[in-house]
Amino acid sequence: MAVKAIPDNYRGAVPYLCVNGAAKAIEFYKNAFGAKERMRMGDDKRIGHAEIMIGDALIMLSDEYPEMGVRSPESIGGTPVGIHLYFEDVDALAKRAVDAGATIIRPVENHFYGDRGGKLRDPFGHEWWIATHVEDVSPEEAKARAAKLFGGAVTETGV
Repeated sequence: MAVKAIPDNYRGAVPYLCVNGAAKAIEFYKNAFGAKERMRMGDDKRIGHAEIMIGDALIMLSDEYPEMGVRSPESIGGTPVGIHLYFEDVDALAKRAVDAGATIIRPVENHFYGDRGGKLRDPFGHEWWIATHVEDVSPEEAKARAAKLFGGAVTETGV
């Protein structure tokens, strides 16, 4: 049997988070997002690799390994990356995440493109866009709503 170049359980882009305190982060993600732990490995001090599922999204994570250039957002002064996930009830999820230790960056609200969502920062410095899709909006309607919201024409690029 031939080995698959892309394993069945690893589809699409998979975020790989570095955190200062991976064991605590896994517990936070379980409490805040309902994450399920797939696996973890490491020694008594650090987790070298772990995998969790949030819904059907795979997230990999590890502790910091400065000697290998692996640093968390806390060590580098923030993150330029946000992870976007959909949930059945974004309002309940936001409350649960805050109760678990997250900070609200942008409150949950309805958006012109049909989502109700907001943005959180977890206790480890990673930022999460969370949403529930509440309305199907055509590209034309989204463009018109954006123009009204932003006070002018909205340009789009062809693909």
